[in-house]
Amino acid sequence: MMNSSAGPADGPAIRIAGLVVRRGPATVLPGLDLEVGRGSVTGLLGPSGCGKTTLLRCVVGVQRTAAGSVTVLGRPAGDAALRDRVGYVTQAPSVYGDLTVGENLDYFAAVLGAPPGAAARAIGQVGLDAHRRTPVARLSGGQRARVSLAAALLGHPELLVLDEPTVGLDPVLRQELWELFRQLAADGATLLVSSHVMDEATRCDRLLLMREGRLLAHDTPAALLAATGAADVESAFLTLVRTGQEAHR
Repeated sequence: MMNSSAGPADGPAIRIAGLVVRRGPATVLPGLDLEVGRGSVTGLLGPSGCGKTTLLRCVVGVQRTAAGSVTVLGRPAGDAALRDRVGYVTQAPSVYGDLTVGENLDYFAAVLGAPPGAAARAIGQVGLDAHRRTPVARLSGGQRARVSLAAALLGHPELLVLDEPTVGLDPVLRQELWELFRQLAADGATLLVSSHVMDEATRCDRLLLMREGRLLAHDTPAALLAATGAADVESAFLTLVRTGQEAHR
């Protein structure tokens, strides 16, 4: 069951208005506006370097912004009240290599004040029961990524922000993780999942297609294909890029 004790539960999970992020003289995000509905799996897709990670960092409240607002579960992004309501998985595994899988999860559960049994539940969710006593440093890259995901699942977060969670995984593991994502959404969680792999788009309820810091589209996969006449999301993305380039000539 999702915890909704802090912040209204009837609004969007994420609301962003006029978001601007600058890095030195460069403008990374030039003024984004978007909403992400609750209980959905939203895919954030685009080429490497287009601003996906910066946008996710804004959502979890760890990115300095120049203008605009980011509201998460009815609270300002990064608010202390969101600490156990938002789970964040970075591209690089954020766990301790010299500790076992179980020791890592027990530690993070204690930090979060998670209920008894939360660590064991999260380890089971990501399919690592057989590696509970294995030091993380001895795991494969994909297994280490799943340990980070397990840590994010502690406490049943209402919002999961996942930055390239399936990168480097074999097709079987990718399928298993997406099945888990769908189950989490069915149980009431909201997921924002970034990827540069366009074929993962069909697994999402809605898509955010991003290029050079701007949103090219925010729609369902079916509506996006219908609007562009494309056969797949990658072709739709290229159509939108081409249309945008022609409009600015």
